[in-house]
Amino acid sequence: MQKLKALCGLLLFLCLAGPGRGTAGLNAADDAKAPTSILIIGRPELPDDDFADSVILVMNNMGPGTVGVILNRPTKMGISQLFPDIKRLAQLHDRVYFGGPVELGTVWFLVRAATPPEHAIKTCDGVYLSADRQLLLKLLGRDKPMEGLRIFIGHSGWAPGQLEAEIDDGDWMLDRARPDAIFNGKSEHPWPGPGAPDSTT
Repeated sequence: MQKLKALCGLLLFLCLAGPGRGTAGLNAADDAKAPTSILIIGRPELPDDDFADSVILVMNNMGPGTVGVILNRPTKMGISQLFPDIKRLAQLHDRVYFGGPVELGTVWFLVRAATPPEHAIKTCDGVYLSADRQLLLKLLGRDKPMEGLRIFIGHSGWAPGQLEAEIDDGDWMLDRARPDAIFNGKSEHPWPGPGAPDSTT
């Protein structure tokens, strides 16, 4: 798939190029007030295939609008494709997830941890969001690298008041953000969808 191959090449460059963090937008949030998080579930009838029947962890206090990551859109890209130099990851079957259509050249991740990791922000009890490359490499160096870890390309975003209006229109159902719902969700909708350009080439 040409679209996904091109994206994989861009992400590989971002992940391997020099020290630093993957997304500047999260850096300022390190010391900010912890965001208030909820889960939203999109109606199957939503016209946007990216969001129809999606489950999204959304957080406020991260900027002027609302930010989130889609939890149930695995891509065809394996974790090992992002880090080909880490040979031990080649045996993994875990996939990178599509977090949303905003800044597809960025890498974000959610991790379960008993204590707050450095350069990460709390989303709900025991779950932290980060885009810090060094933290991600440290996690991938564990004996069980993908335990309590989910990696995303891109994220979702709404202008101030936009998501509230969509909720009022009935586009989204609301649920409490909790670790089991984030990491153990069974509903999987591969991205890109069947109608995406170049999805079979």
